[in-house]
Amino acid sequence: QVQLVESGGGSVQAGGSLRLSCAASGYPYSSHCMGWFRHTPGKEREGVAYIYTGTDTTYYRDSVKGRFTISRDSSKNTLYLQINSLKPEDTAMYYCAVRISYSYPCPRAPSGYNYWGQGTQVTVSS
Repeated sequence: QVQLVESGGGSVQAGGSLRLSCAASGYPYSSHCMGWFRHTPGKEREGVAYIYTGTDTTYYRDSVKGRFTISRDSSKNTLYLQINSLKPEDTAMYYCAVRISYSYPCPRAPSGYNYWGQGTQVTVSS
């Protein structure tokens, strides 16, 4: 069974930084897509960053370019999201997700992903 466990969220002031982690287990070592999504009550879940493991190609939502960095550590089976210059509008529950054995480009919509973590809360104050 594929399992994803997020951690690293917290409450910070605007301009601060956080590094989110997603520990993954239970999936085969093959090319696939991994992504970070966020959700705020009353809004649709939206993707913020993606990585295709076949080539380590990344993609970012326009609003987070230059501030967010997605990366992975294959030896630890862990996905990371480094977030700098946090803004109040970044406040959300952040989720990691995986789509197994998918070809590039990775799907952008949440419906393209089959496995999800429980989420970690990020709260940014002014």
